[in-house]
Amino acid sequence: MENMTKKIFKTIDEQIDILKTRGLVIEDEEKARQILFRENYFFISGYRHMFTKPDSHSKFLPGTHFDELYGVFTFDRKIRNTFFKNILIVENNIKSIISYQLSKKYGFKEKDYLNPENFTQDRLEERHIYDILNKVKRQIRINGRKHSATMHYIDNYGYIPMWILVKVLSFGTMAEFYSILKKDDQQNIANIYELDNETLEIYLIILSNFRNVCAHEDILYDHRTQRMIPDCKYHELLNIPLNEEKIYNYGKNDLYSLIIMLKQLLTKEEFDELINEIKFEVENLDNIVDTVSLESILNKIGFPSNWYDIKDLD
Repeated sequence: MENMTKKIFKTIDEQIDILKTRGLVIEDEEKARQILFRENYFFISGYRHMFTKPDSHSKFLPGTHFDELYGVFTFDRKIRNTFFKNILIVENNIKSIISYQLSKKYGFKEKDYLNPENFTQDRLEERHIYDILNKVKRQIRINGRKHSATMHYIDNYGYIPMWILVKVLSFGTMAEFYSILKKDDQQNIANIYELDNETLEIYLIILSNFRNVCAHEDILYDHRTQRMIPDCKYHELLNIPLNEEKIYNYGKNDLYSLIIMLKQLLTKEEFDELINEIKFEVENLDNIVDTVSLESILNKIGFPSNWYDIKDLD
């Protein structure tokens, strides 16, 4: 056990030596020490793949500087914060719209809006509906007493209206909840975004995944989701090339797919602010990084070279 501890733990100076041995140029070692101590060596080294040789995952490209590695780390943090705050906007909007539509149609008490008859009657989905409704009810029990708004309704009225309940439900649970709604209820919600119900269902699932990556401060810039978003007009309008399998090279399950989804789910003003913030960070990173080209950085992120053009597309 003692030998294992010695192998795992590395002092800051040992971390510096490892990076230098792998070919990283560190001009200001004291600055690097402070950054590694504050930010965690393993988090920062997780961004090394942008700068490693094709035949080696450990050796840096000649001339790679610590400032470039740290620049990618801070770039990811900044765009992660930008995307996160905009995903939260969508999350709040979806929760508000779903709760309004269902409360208006089915009632505002749990026994009304959680009635199994209000959901898809597909017999193959019976178990799925049961599981999700139980998950919602479980979150009511667990979180109902933890929030002032839910406590207020429980104590004073004996129930929690849906517009209050959604505040304690995770985005992932809301995505699942949407998936079991009747098709006409799904489409009434999707119509607000000028989407079909199946596309919105996929969007919510993938957005939930991106939200979790952002919330847990995982590496975002090269994240790929298991599911892909459906082909849409923006893939075609941007002339995104197809691969051998006739799948678009960008904007399917990468960070640009998140851009495409947010284009359709945010207001124009919200999206313009988002895209301009991302553009600022991309340009700033380009000024910091010299060892690799901006094109290769964008490719790693999943952005086509004309990625910014989506801002002015309808």
